[in-house]
Amino acid sequence: MTKKRLIIGDQLPHFILNNEAREPIDISAITGKYLVIYFYPKDDTRGCIIEACSFRDSFQRLVDAGAVVYGVSSDKPATHARFKAKYELPFSLLSDTAGELRKLLGVPSDLFGLIPGRVTYVFNPEGRLIQKFKSQLSPEKHASVALNVIRSQR
Repeated sequence: MTKKRLIIGDQLPHFILNNEAREPIDISAITGKYLVIYFYPKDDTRGCIIEACSFRDSFQRLVDAGAVVYGVSSDKPATHARFKAKYELPFSLLSDTAGELRKLLGVPSDLFGLIPGRVTYVFNPEGRLIQKFKSQLSPEKHASVALNVIRSQR
């Protein structure tokens, strides 16, 4: 896979990743909906808990606005399953254990490459990137940024 940084207007590349139940999620099956994909460093760490719970708390508003939400990290499905259950997350967590999707979308690392980047991508129903939000230090803002951009499109 080649590394690319997606820019606004780019088409979402095809991918398949396993979720917390080890079920393959084929992104091409998501049609006619906004797609929110948020990348986070690691399950059950402070910033990632804040971010996941923010998406949990905004989830119904995102769904009502026509969105599907996925969280992505390099953690294994079993770790995702525990994290999802512990914080009652209503969306799937995808396992990018080899970092292939991070590379495909060009998700940058932070702190001199030591920490996987925290980036949220929002795609419109046609699969075009309409928002990219990167903030390692403001994990609570990712869900509201995604919701606001979707609402502004409707």
